[in-house]
Amino acid sequence: MARDPDDLDRALAGARAGDEVAFGRLWRELHPPLLRYLTVRGDEAPEDVAAETWLQVIRDLAGFQGGITQFRAWLFTVARHRAIDQGRARAARPVVVVPDPVGAGPAQRSAPSAEQTAEERAATAAALRAVAGLPPDQAELVMLRVVAGLDVATVANLVGKSPGAVRVAVHRALKTLSQDPTVRSTSEAV
Repeated sequence: MARDPDDLDRALAGARAGDEVAFGRLWRELHPPLLRYLTVRGDEAPEDVAAETWLQVIRDLAGFQGGITQFRAWLFTVARHRAIDQGRARAARPVVVVPDPVGAGPAQRSAPSAEQTAEERAATAAALRAVAGLPPDQAELVMLRVVAGLDVATVANLVGKSPGAVRVAVHRALKTLSQDPTVRSTSEAV
């Protein structure tokens, strides 16, 4: 996975020029934190919102101006707006529950190939559950700051709060998480 900002800036430039391989590098780097953000937000179908987000990004990428930092902020802004739109649309339509046929269940998933991968996934899942247990505004801020890696000013602009309010809310949320024994015990196990 590309972690070098210069590599991601090159991938972004290539993606803007229509290079599918370069776009794939951006997607591989940014899709996992985007999906985690949408999951912790509590969106009913985070994969659908993520797909809609990437479709809009593909449509609008040619007109995007800026580097990878601005792209990351734009991506999460688009995702936030798509999630809000999905929530509004869901609230406007009735819910219809269709029972599964007898014996039908979720598809069997293959077990992770390595014990460490399983432990890391368990730790990540526990941490995401703990973040999801925070008040929604704090959970969103933690996801944007810690998981998405956005700076305070960008997060503040994205959610319409002052940078100071974002810093205080994130600090309080992280303090709450640090006192959660399930988060501590899971992180110590890895």
